[in-house]
Amino acid sequence: MKSTMLTLCLLACLSFPATAELQSRVLTYTDGLAELKGYFVFDASVEGPRPGVLVVHEWWGQNEHARAQADRLAEAGYAAMALDMYGQGKTTDHPEDAARMSSIIRENAPNMRRRFHAAMRQLREQPEVKADKLAAVGYCFGGAVVLDIARSGFDLAAVISMHGSLTPADVKARPGIKPRILVCHGSEDAFIPPEAIEAFKEEMEEAGANYEFLVLEGAQHSFTNPEADDLGIAGLAYDAEADRISFEAMLKLLSEVFSD
Repeated sequence: MKSTMLTLCLLACLSFPATAELQSRVLTYTDGLAELKGYFVFDASVEGPRPGVLVVHEWWGQNEHARAQADRLAEAGYAAMALDMYGQGKTTDHPEDAARMSSIIRENAPNMRRRFHAAMRQLREQPEVKADKLAAVGYCFGGAVVLDIARSGFDLAAVISMHGSLTPADVKARPGIKPRILVCHGSEDAFIPPEAIEAFKEEMEEAGANYEFLVLEGAQHSFTNPEADDLGIAGLAYDAEADRISFEAMLKLLSEVFSD
Protein backbone atom coordinates (compact mmCIF):
# COMPACT_ATOMS: atom_id res chain seq x y z
CA MET A 1 0.00 0.00 0.00
CA LYS A 2 1.16 3.49 -0.79
CA SER A 3 -0.18 6.34 1.33
CA THR A 4 0.80 9.71 -0.11
CA MET A 5 0.33 13.23 1.22
CA LEU A 6 0.71 15.71 -1.62
CA THR A 7 1.09 19.47 -1.37
CA LEU A 8 -0.65 19.79 -4.74
CA CYS A 9 2.57 19.46 -6.71
CA LEU A 10 3.10 18.53 -10.34
CA LEU A 11 3.00 14.88 -11.32
CA ALA A 12 5.01 13.49 -14.21
CA CYS A 13 3.81 14.77 -17.57
CA LEU A 14 1.38 12.49 -19.37
CA SER A 15 0.88 12.52 -23.13
CA PHE A 16 -2.49 13.28 -24.69
CA PRO A 17 -3.56 13.01 -28.31
CA ALA A 18 -2.67 16.21 -30.19
CA THR A 19 -6.18 16.47 -31.59
CA ALA A 20 -9.24 14.53 -30.54
CA GLU A 21 -12.32 13.85 -32.64
CA LEU A 22 -14.81 12.86 -29.99
CA GLN A 23 -17.84 10.90 -31.07
CA SER A 24 -20.59 9.94 -28.66
CA ARG A 25 -23.79 7.94 -28.67
CA VAL A 26 -26.51 7.06 -26.19
CA LEU A 27 -26.64 3.38 -25.29
CA THR A 28 -30.05 2.25 -24.11
CA TYR A 29 -29.94 -0.95 -22.08
CA THR A 30 -31.95 -2.68 -19.37
CA ASP A 31 -31.65 -4.14 -15.89
CA GLY A 32 -34.79 -6.20 -15.42
CA LEU A 33 -37.68 -3.83 -16.13
CA ALA A 34 -35.56 -0.71 -15.68
CA GLU A 35 -34.49 1.12 -18.84
CA LEU A 36 -31.08 2.73 -18.50
CA LYS A 37 -29.29 5.27 -20.69
CA GLY A 38 -25.51 5.29 -20.96
CA TYR A 39 -23.35 7.99 -22.55
CA PHE A 40 -20.60 6.36 -24.63
CA VAL A 41 -17.76 8.42 -26.08
CA PHE A 42 -14.48 7.76 -27.88
CA ASP A 43 -11.87 9.54 -29.98
CA ALA A 44 -12.50 8.68 -33.63
CA SER A 45 -8.96 9.78 -34.55
CA VAL A 46 -7.62 6.74 -32.63
CA GLU A 47 -7.65 3.64 -34.82
CA GLY A 48 -8.93 0.31 -33.57
CA PRO A 49 -10.32 -0.77 -30.21
CA ARG A 50 -8.86 0.66 -27.04
CA PRO A 51 -9.30 0.01 -23.26
CA GLY A 52 -12.69 0.92 -21.83
CA VAL A 53 -13.49 2.84 -18.66
CA LEU A 54 -16.88 2.90 -16.98
CA VAL A 55 -17.75 6.19 -15.25
CA VAL A 56 -20.10 6.06 -12.24
CA HIS A 57 -21.77 9.36 -11.45
CA GLU A 58 -22.17 11.32 -8.21
CA TRP A 59 -25.43 11.00 -6.29
CA TRP A 60 -26.96 13.66 -8.58
CA GLY A 61 -27.25 11.10 -11.39
CA GLN A 62 -25.67 10.92 -14.84
CA ASN A 63 -25.40 14.66 -15.33
CA GLU A 64 -22.99 16.92 -17.21
CA HIS A 65 -20.21 16.26 -14.68
CA ALA A 66 -20.29 12.51 -15.34
CA ARG A 67 -20.40 12.99 -19.10
CA ALA A 68 -17.54 15.51 -18.93
CA GLN A 69 -15.38 12.96 -17.10
CA ALA A 70 -16.14 10.42 -19.84
CA ASP A 71 -15.11 13.04 -22.43
CA ARG A 72 -11.81 13.63 -20.63
CA LEU A 73 -11.05 9.93 -20.66
CA ALA A 74 -11.91 9.72 -24.37
CA GLU A 75 -9.56 12.63 -25.08
CA ALA A 76 -6.85 10.66 -23.26
CA GLY A 77 -7.32 7.75 -25.66
CA TYR A 78 -9.83 5.53 -23.87
CA ALA A 79 -13.39 4.57 -24.70
CA ALA A 80 -15.62 5.67 -21.85
CA MET A 81 -19.21 5.19 -20.82
CA ALA A 82 -21.01 7.23 -18.17
CA LEU A 83 -23.54 4.74 -16.84
CA ASP A 84 -27.01 5.32 -15.44
CA MET A 85 -27.61 3.92 -11.96
CA TYR A 86 -31.09 5.45 -11.53
CA GLY A 87 -32.83 4.66 -14.81
CA GLN A 88 -34.06 6.82 -17.71
CA GLY A 89 -31.03 9.05 -17.23
CA LYS A 90 -32.69 10.52 -14.13
CA THR A 91 -30.87 13.40 -12.41
CA THR A 92 -31.64 15.87 -9.65
CA ASP A 93 -30.28 19.12 -8.22
CA HIS A 94 -31.92 18.62 -4.81
CA PRO A 95 -29.82 17.02 -2.03
CA GLU A 96 -32.84 15.32 -0.45
CA ASP A 97 -33.77 13.62 -3.72
CA ALA A 98 -30.14 12.71 -4.40
CA ALA A 99 -29.78 11.16 -0.94
CA ARG A 100 -32.98 9.18 -1.41
CA MET A 101 -32.11 7.90 -4.89
CA SER A 102 -28.57 6.93 -3.99
CA SER A 103 -29.71 5.24 -0.78
CA ILE A 104 -32.16 3.06 -2.70
CA ILE A 105 -29.22 1.78 -4.77
CA ARG A 106 -26.69 1.47 -1.94
CA GLU A 107 -29.09 -0.30 0.42
CA ASN A 108 -29.61 -3.13 -2.06
CA ALA A 109 -26.03 -4.17 -2.80
CA PRO A 110 -26.88 -7.13 -5.08
CA ASN A 111 -29.09 -4.85 -7.20
CA MET A 112 -26.35 -2.19 -7.25
CA ARG A 113 -23.83 -4.72 -8.55
CA ARG A 114 -26.27 -6.09 -11.11
CA ARG A 115 -26.86 -2.60 -12.46
CA PHE A 116 -23.13 -1.98 -12.68
CA HIS A 117 -22.62 -5.29 -14.49
CA ALA A 118 -25.39 -4.43 -16.99
CA ALA A 119 -23.53 -1.24 -17.89
CA MET A 120 -20.19 -3.04 -18.08
CA ARG A 121 -21.66 -5.52 -20.56
CA GLN A 122 -22.71 -2.61 -22.76
CA LEU A 123 -19.25 -1.07 -22.62
CA ARG A 124 -17.57 -4.40 -23.35
CA GLU A 125 -19.74 -5.01 -26.42
CA GLN A 126 -18.87 -1.76 -28.18
CA PRO A 127 -16.61 -2.30 -31.21
CA GLU A 128 -14.31 0.52 -30.11
CA VAL A 129 -13.52 -1.27 -26.83
CA LYS A 130 -10.95 -3.94 -26.00
CA ALA A 131 -13.21 -6.30 -24.08
CA ASP A 132 -10.36 -7.69 -21.95
CA LYS A 133 -9.06 -4.28 -20.85
CA LEU A 134 -11.60 -2.62 -18.58
CA ALA A 135 -11.57 -0.28 -15.59
CA ALA A 136 -14.02 1.88 -13.66
CA VAL A 137 -13.95 5.27 -11.98
CA GLY A 138 -16.58 6.61 -9.60
CA TYR A 139 -17.27 10.03 -8.12
CA CYS A 140 -18.75 10.51 -4.62
CA PHE A 141 -21.62 7.96 -4.60
CA GLY A 142 -19.99 6.41 -7.66
CA GLY A 143 -16.72 6.03 -5.78
CA ALA A 144 -18.53 3.90 -3.22
CA VAL A 145 -20.03 1.83 -6.04
CA VAL A 146 -16.72 1.02 -7.74
CA LEU A 147 -15.03 0.16 -4.45
CA ASP A 148 -17.84 -2.28 -3.67
CA ILE A 149 -17.46 -3.76 -7.15
CA ALA A 150 -13.78 -4.36 -6.36
CA ARG A 151 -14.68 -5.84 -2.97
CA SER A 152 -17.11 -8.26 -4.61
CA GLY A 153 -14.32 -9.86 -6.64
CA PHE A 154 -15.24 -8.44 -10.05
CA ASP A 155 -12.34 -8.84 -12.47
CA LEU A 156 -11.35 -5.33 -13.60
CA ALA A 157 -7.86 -4.00 -14.26
CA ALA A 158 -8.40 -1.02 -11.95
CA VAL A 159 -10.98 0.95 -10.01
CA ILE A 160 -10.59 4.60 -9.03
CA SER A 161 -12.61 6.40 -6.38
CA MET A 162 -12.77 10.19 -6.50
CA HIS A 163 -14.00 11.73 -3.22
CA GLY A 164 -16.03 8.56 -2.65
CA SER A 165 -17.49 6.94 0.43
CA LEU A 166 -15.21 4.24 1.83
CA THR A 167 -17.64 2.18 3.91
CA PRO A 168 -18.70 -1.21 2.46
CA ALA A 169 -22.31 -1.53 1.36
CA ASP A 170 -22.60 -5.01 2.87
CA VAL A 171 -19.45 -7.14 2.99
CA LYS A 172 -15.78 -6.29 3.35
CA ALA A 173 -13.17 -7.17 0.78
CA ARG A 174 -11.91 -10.72 0.89
CA PRO A 175 -8.37 -11.90 0.09
CA GLY A 176 -7.77 -12.13 -3.64
CA ILE A 177 -9.26 -8.75 -4.54
CA LYS A 178 -8.41 -8.36 -8.23
CA PRO A 179 -8.34 -4.73 -9.44
CA ARG A 180 -5.65 -2.25 -8.56
CA ILE A 181 -7.28 0.48 -6.50
CA LEU A 182 -6.70 4.21 -6.39
CA VAL A 183 -8.56 6.35 -3.86
CA CYS A 184 -8.27 10.13 -4.32
CA HIS A 185 -9.35 11.90 -1.15
CA GLY A 186 -9.38 15.54 -0.10
CA SER A 187 -7.64 16.23 3.20
CA GLU A 188 -10.48 18.59 4.18
CA ASP A 189 -13.32 16.25 3.18
CA ALA A 190 -15.77 16.64 6.08
CA PHE A 191 -18.05 13.90 4.73
CA ILE A 192 -15.50 11.08 5.28
CA PRO A 193 -14.58 10.68 8.97
CA PRO A 194 -11.02 9.70 9.93
CA GLU A 195 -12.22 6.41 11.38
CA ALA A 196 -13.69 5.45 8.00
CA ILE A 197 -10.31 6.09 6.37
CA GLU A 198 -8.49 3.95 8.91
CA ALA A 199 -11.07 1.18 8.62
CA PHE A 200 -10.74 1.22 4.82
CA LYS A 201 -6.95 1.01 4.93
CA GLU A 202 -7.14 -1.81 7.46
CA GLU A 203 -9.64 -3.64 5.26
CA MET A 204 -7.43 -3.30 2.18
CA GLU A 205 -4.36 -4.48 4.07
CA GLU A 206 -6.19 -7.54 5.38
CA ALA A 207 -7.42 -8.36 1.86
CA GLY A 208 -3.93 -7.98 0.39
CA ALA A 209 -5.19 -5.35 -2.05
CA ASN A 210 -2.84 -3.46 -4.35
CA TYR A 211 -4.04 0.03 -3.51
CA GLU A 212 -2.96 3.65 -3.22
CA PHE A 213 -4.62 6.23 -1.00
CA LEU A 214 -3.84 9.63 -2.46
CA VAL A 215 -4.50 12.57 -0.14
CA LEU A 216 -4.98 15.95 -1.83
CA GLU A 217 -3.98 18.63 0.61
CA GLY A 218 -6.61 21.34 1.18
CA ALA A 219 -9.27 19.75 -1.04
CA GLN A 220 -12.85 19.36 0.13
CA HIS A 221 -15.55 16.91 -0.96
CA SER A 222 -16.55 16.91 -4.65
CA PHE A 223 -13.25 18.54 -5.67
CA THR A 224 -13.61 17.32 -9.29
CA ASN A 225 -16.97 19.01 -9.93
CA PRO A 226 -16.77 22.60 -11.26
CA GLU A 227 -20.41 23.10 -10.21
CA ALA A 228 -19.81 22.06 -6.59
CA ASP A 229 -19.58 25.63 -5.29
CA ASP A 230 -23.00 26.47 -6.76
CA LEU A 231 -24.86 23.66 -5.01
CA GLY A 232 -25.18 25.54 -1.74
CA ILE A 233 -23.93 22.67 0.44
CA ALA A 234 -21.28 23.33 3.08
CA GLY A 235 -18.21 21.17 2.56
CA LEU A 236 -18.54 20.87 -1.22
CA ALA A 237 -15.98 22.81 -3.25
CA TYR A 238 -14.30 22.48 -6.61
CA ASP A 239 -10.51 22.48 -6.50
CA ALA A 240 -8.89 22.82 -9.93
CA GLU A 241 -5.45 21.71 -8.74
CA ALA A 242 -6.80 18.67 -6.90
CA ASP A 243 -8.91 17.84 -9.95
CA ARG A 244 -5.86 18.00 -12.20
CA ILE A 245 -3.62 15.97 -9.93
CA SER A 246 -6.21 13.26 -9.29
CA PHE A 247 -6.98 12.96 -13.01
CA GLU A 248 -3.29 12.63 -13.84
CA ALA A 249 -2.91 10.02 -11.10
CA MET A 250 -5.79 8.09 -12.65
CA LEU A 251 -4.23 8.26 -16.11
CA LYS A 252 -0.92 7.05 -14.69
CA LEU A 253 -2.63 4.03 -13.13
CA LEU A 254 -4.60 3.25 -16.29
CA SER A 255 -1.42 3.46 -18.36
CA GLU A 256 0.27 0.98 -16.01
CA VAL A 257 -2.53 -1.58 -15.91
CA PHE A 258 -3.12 -1.43 -19.66
CA SER A 259 0.55 -1.36 -20.67
CA ASP A 260 0.83 -4.96 -21.92
